[in-house]
Formats: sequence, structure tokens, C-alpha cells
Amino acid sequence: MSARIGVAVMAVLLALYIVLVGQRAVLLVLSGDPVGIAMGVALVALPIIAAWALGRELWFGHRATRLGRMLDAEGGLPEIDVAVRPSGRPVRDEVDALFPEFRADAEQHPDDWRSWYRLGLAYDGAGDRRRAREAVRTAIRLESAERRSGV
Repeated sequence: MSARIGVAVMAVLLALYIVLVGQRAVLLVLSGDPVGIAMGVALVALPIIAAWALGRELWFGHRATRLGRMLDAEGGLPEIDVAVRPSGRPVRDEVDALFPEFRADAEQHPDDWRSWYRLGLAYDGAGDRRRAREAVRTAIRLESAERRSGV
């Protein structure tokens, strides 16, 4: 739940940023000064990029959460007993020891979104966020294709 609160706070702050930068952009464009107009036009791009990035991240989070719930409902989430730190994060060495099992499962079942989602969880537990996101994106893509094909 605290992650959702954090996302909500960041979204509100980014929305505030978008509004404030947008207002400054309008004021600069209306100034009539050629440099001000150029800066105002350039500032219009920043809120657009920020809104796009926010939307993309929220959509990724929504779809990843949906897949996690689906996998949990199927009983497919791994039940791993590893030590955790006071923050709730797993101890990296223990997750690293389990990681080859998840990688092998994804390699044996390259078209199974469930295997890729579990691999993403393992990457995340090992602290490799970039690969975790790649694996979860693959899971999202595969599940979407599976849903469209009606399998």
C-alpha cells in the first residue's frame, strides 16, 4: 500500500510541475520577446514528455500488478522462504542462489508469460531492476498476445 501512496504523491507532484511549467511557457510565449517565445516553445515540450513518461510508467505498473494478481489467483506465484531485511527486501545472496531456477524456467518456456513474470520477480529480488522490468515487459507482451489469440 505504501508503494501506491508513493506513486500517487509522485503523480500529483509531477502534475503540479506540468501545470507550473506550462504556465511559464504560456507567459514566455505571450511576452512577445523572440528569446522568450523560443524558451516558451521549448518549455511546452517538457510537460508533454513528463506526462507521456508518467502515463507510460502508470500503465506499466497497472499491467504488471494485474499479471501478479492473475498469477497469484492461479497459485503460480513462487512461495520462497528467504530471509528479509528490516525493510522487507529479501537478502540478495539467498535470492541469487534461487535465481538459476527461474532463469531455466523462462528458457524452457520462452512463450509462457508466467515464467517471465517469475523471472522478473527474481531479478527484482536480486536487485537488478533493469532486467526485472525487461522480464516483466516480456511477460506483459506475451500475456497480451495470449489474450488476443484466445489461448
